[in-house]
Amino acid sequence: MTDAAQQTAKDTPKPKSFTSKAFAAQSKTSPMTPHTVQRREPGPNDVQIEILYCGVCHSDLHQVRDEWSNFLPTVYPCVPGHEIIGRVVKAGNAVKKFKAGDIAGVGCMVDSDRTCPYCRAGEEMFCQSMATFTYNSPDKILGGVTYGGYTDNIVVDQAFVLHIKEKKNLEGVAPLLCAGITTYSPLRHWKVGKGQKVGIVGLGGLGHMGLKFAKAFGAHVVLFTTSAGKIEDGKRLGADEVVISKNAPDVAKHAVSFDFILDTVSADHDLNQYLALLRPNGAMVLVGAPGKPAAVAAFNLIFGNRRLAGSAIGGIRETQEMLDFCAEKGITSDIEMIKIQQINEAYDRLLKSDVKYRFVIDMASLQA
Repeated sequence: MTDAAQQTAKDTPKPKSFTSKAFAAQSKTSPMTPHTVQRREPGPNDVQIEILYCGVCHSDLHQVRDEWSNFLPTVYPCVPGHEIIGRVVKAGNAVKKFKAGDIAGVGCMVDSDRTCPYCRAGEEMFCQSMATFTYNSPDKILGGVTYGGYTDNIVVDQAFVLHIKEKKNLEGVAPLLCAGITTYSPLRHWKVGKGQKVGIVGLGGLGHMGLKFAKAFGAHVVLFTTSAGKIEDGKRLGADEVVISKNAPDVAKHAVSFDFILDTVSADHDLNQYLALLRPNGAMVLVGAPGKPAAVAAFNLIFGNRRLAGSAIGGIRETQEMLDFCAEKGITSDIEMIKIQQINEAYDRLLKSDVKYRFVIDMASLQA
């Protein structure tokens, strides 16, 4: 920000605010406990949403425990949550897209500069001025940092609020705002569809959504998992085949046969095992984020012109496309509902992969 912009921001009076109930971490070693945060009163373009459900993303846990301190240090108190479904309770006088009573969603971003080439292309997550993320991001209006969905209300500019057509299973829709778009976006970008063979590595919060999307796009889908206990679930969710990745001979049977592989695993694992399964010109895309750098054999890429790539979330336009697609196809996340008072237990279980396949908080429990 330039000196002039800083001075302008300093001289601009802050809007009125109101208090919202929340759950927050006060430090990287403290549990999540009751807290209050300030929300701005809705401006002309703002939408105030009463939060009904909020999904629990693994990144919430990383952020709360400051495990990304090298590139995204946590500011405390930290109120996570970016898989938000709620009911509009107030809309500014310039809001055209929403009205009181509408069901709406908020994902990983709540603002961007909207003028850079990436924002104009609908890729706000790559904003050259840095997107304002739903939590732990500089709050350009109230000051301090943004607070996420572990609260009873949120106020967001209408440009970053999403329409929700599915009304029967709102709790299952919540994880689509992160886990859904994170897996939908690369599958769409690489044009996955009928006649293709697609691999999904890992069956967790991301993997089970990637599996549902790949199947809905018409691909022949093979799930790779380390757990024999997930074979039945994998097939129920749409896998045509399930391979136990610890069984090397079974994996080798699929050598040089995949058009596309989506790797959703965040634990350290051997990427070369899967790169060798790609056909010439095939692509493997990472959406999981292991803590350690991975060793990649150059010849696994050179022979066959194979590609190894990564993918983040999608922009607002693509996220709305994904939500509409899910409503049309009846796709939601498999979830386990919890009360906000169970969030610390849920974090412990998340570390053990003890959830099928996404925790969602019933935010009515915040009023208990």
